[in-house]
Amino acid sequence: MTLRFAVLFASALAACLSAAAQAPSDLPASAEKQLPALTGIYKHLHQNPELSRREEKTSAFLAGELRKLGYTVTEHVGKYADGLQAYGVVAILENGPGPRLMIRTDMDALPVAEKTGLEFASHVTEPGQDGQQVPVMHACGHDLHMTVLIGVAKEMVERKSQWHGTLMLIGQPAEEVIEGAAAMLADNLYQRFGKPDFIVAEHDSPMVPAGSIAIGSGPIMASSTGLNLVIRGIGGHGSQPQAGKDPILLAAEFVVVSQSIVSRQIDPQQPAVLSVGTIHGGTKNNIIPDEVTLGLTLRTFSMEERDQIVADIRRTANGLAEAYGLPADRMPTLTVVEGAPVTNNDPAFAERLRGFAAAALGKERVLGTKPVMGSEDAGLFSLDGQIPFVMYWLGAADPGKLAESLKTGVPLPSLHSPLFAPEFKPAIPTGVTGMTAIALGVLK
Repeated sequence: MTLRFAVLFASALAACLSAAAQAPSDLPASAEKQLPALTGIYKHLHQNPELSRREEKTSAFLAGELRKLGYTVTEHVGKYADGLQAYGVVAILENGPGPRLMIRTDMDALPVAEKTGLEFASHVTEPGQDGQQVPVMHACGHDLHMTVLIGVAKEMVERKSQWHGTLMLIGQPAEEVIEGAAAMLADNLYQRFGKPDFIVAEHDSPMVPAGSIAIGSGPIMASSTGLNLVIRGIGGHGSQPQAGKDPILLAAEFVVVSQSIVSRQIDPQQPAVLSVGTIHGGTKNNIIPDEVTLGLTLRTFSMEERDQIVADIRRTANGLAEAYGLPADRMPTLTVVEGAPVTNNDPAFAERLRGFAAAALGKERVLGTKPVMGSEDAGLFSLDGQIPFVMYWLGAADPGKLAESLKTGVPLPSLHSPLFAPEFKPAIPTGVTGMTAIALGVLK
């Protein structure tokens, strides 16, 4: 009896593993069939970008498309730390007992002037953080992410006989300012819509050839910490610098000296990047101002290392101010304004997803990947790793151009570049095929 049970169990296990490694043979063709309709959606989203925290029309469009497919959709999910309501979208499709899978997309665009020359390029402008009009562009591919999600949503509706459980689709706002995931969680996301058993997300990449995806394990993206540094001086007339303390000169010296923090104070085997992104100071060319404000971004793979660098930044700024002879009440102040933890892919879950994707796309189109210094807030949804989470890369680069770039060392336009233009025609069906295969595999 024991031997017979063992044989039956082994046979059942082999059958399950075989089924898990399979994908519907018609899936790639079905995804390709959606391309004309999805291309229209992609171009519409690309031409109508909205800045972070202002995704009113984008979220309504995404919600409308999912509602038409039969999902139960809730809009305006999320509350920011300042109390404002967010434009988060949650779409639920229940299909009997089984796991709850959450698939997340982001929706916001960037204050970038598009220079791609595409016939569907964005010409949108909106008021920026300072109230001044700024150009807006989907320079990070969130339009591509939403398009793929809509395609996956349609496939999952039409393939309800192939899976069981609950599909939970998330349209997340404010990813670019690292606020959207926290806002949705603060609005009782899981208490209201159910806590997922698994979470999957994708992000396009100009370093992966279009037609492929890349899945990594463990830390795949660095933590992000935004910092505001106010450097104070003593203002006066530009013709008499000796009568004051010039904060612009002090700020310029800080920008240079701060680069020695990573290069000379941090273990070179621990990656870190410190960049100054903004400098604001002064009102007229012959007036020495009272203060200068700098915006910095810090990326690390260790929170301990991050805390050390923040302390080093504060000490460096204070040391320069003291060397300039500034009084105690004019010392610099450093404030943390935004942040996201290291993005970690659950290794076992990543390996499962690799098998599901390879069965649909072919092993040669499912690549490996190395950690990058970019950052994301989608990992917050995993509740510090309590929920198995994987984010993978969707190829967005022309394969020939990428190969030439790797050969010559001349980089292709990166994410956030005004020239970034994903190869959307192969990327969309690849994304729909890969993500649908993953969803079907998880919800078998």
